[in-house]
Amino acid sequence: MLYWLLYEKLFPAIRPFRVFGYVTSRAMFASLTSLFLCVLLGPYLIRKLREFQIGQHIREDGPKSHQKKAGTPTMGGLLIVISIVGPTLLWADLRQPYVWIALFGLVSFGIIGFIDDYAKVMNKRNLGLTARQKFGLQMLVAAAITAVLVVMQYYGEYTTVLNVPFIKTFQPDLLIHAALASPFTYALAFLPFYLFFVFVVVGSSNAVNVTDGLDGLAIGLMVIAAGALTVLCYTSGNREMATYLQLARNPRTAELTIFCASTTGASLGFLWWNAHPADIFMGDVGSLSLGGAMGVVAVLIKQELLLIFIAGMFVIELMSVILQVGSYKLRQKRIFRMAPIHHHFEALGWPESKIIARFWIAGLVLALFALTTLKLR
Repeated sequence: MLYWLLYEKLFPAIRPFRVFGYVTSRAMFASLTSLFLCVLLGPYLIRKLREFQIGQHIREDGPKSHQKKAGTPTMGGLLIVISIVGPTLLWADLRQPYVWIALFGLVSFGIIGFIDDYAKVMNKRNLGLTARQKFGLQMLVAAAITAVLVVMQYYGEYTTVLNVPFIKTFQPDLLIHAALASPFTYALAFLPFYLFFVFVVVGSSNAVNVTDGLDGLAIGLMVIAAGALTVLCYTSGNREMATYLQLARNPRTAELTIFCASTTGASLGFLWWNAHPADIFMGDVGSLSLGGAMGVVAVLIKQELLLIFIAGMFVIELMSVILQVGSYKLRQKRIFRMAPIHHHFEALGWPESKIIARFWIAGLVLALFALTTLKLR
């Protein structure tokens, strides 16, 4: 809205308003807006959550040191979502469909998380939606976004070609072109793309969810991941940089820079309240929405495989749970003392603050490595 007002309407009369036409300027303003919005609204939301007695229930089989955190206000992800949606609507060019797809992913996964959190509060225990219910709802959201991308692919506004890090000449297509000949098999043609989309987006959403177990851990890693995605969105949409880095330029991804910058600012603002010892927890409404949005953006800018490094610590956390459950079911033996892996280090005696700081450092190293792969191709 501000982009339309300040640049398209007022710029011809007020020449300094040219600055609002640049993606970099609006990304900076969006990031600052979301940061200050999150910091300023934090005390109000914390107070209201306490009034409604919406507190966190700690699982009994978790670390005993976490029992003292019981009752801490949860569902703080509402603050994150508001702080992302508002600045994005203010500073982005809303005629770009990619912005709306990213916002839809954020809000939709946030609604799933809200339902899960609400069920936990009502049941007064750390059990909300079942895994099957949660996964089913995530699959529905993924199907809706896939349908939109299929239509955009038909009109040449999206591509199902996959970019592979380090190898610029190998770009497999997830679309089965042979199946496009018959209307009966048209849906089948996009089945590989849909399954891959579900794998990336739903996996990303659940990865952030399982990482959210220590004060500031998940949201701090989200600051790093969202910052890296901001850079990738800008480089993919900028003609000079895309040409220099030999990327497949897509000008539609430029406005996603605003969305990712808002996510970075909102995550940083929420960290103000979620840093150890936390005044508020993001809950599933925050972790599922942030993870889902991160996966959607990666798919839109065609950096799905690079997301493995950008969100490296989230991936490690999710894999630790998968390996732990798989090992116990197959061998009746555990690989880690406790999963996710941050609880394993707690069981080894590491202080919570040290685990958080070291995971942030590892996440930053992985994100920087992901950015270097843009040139190492």
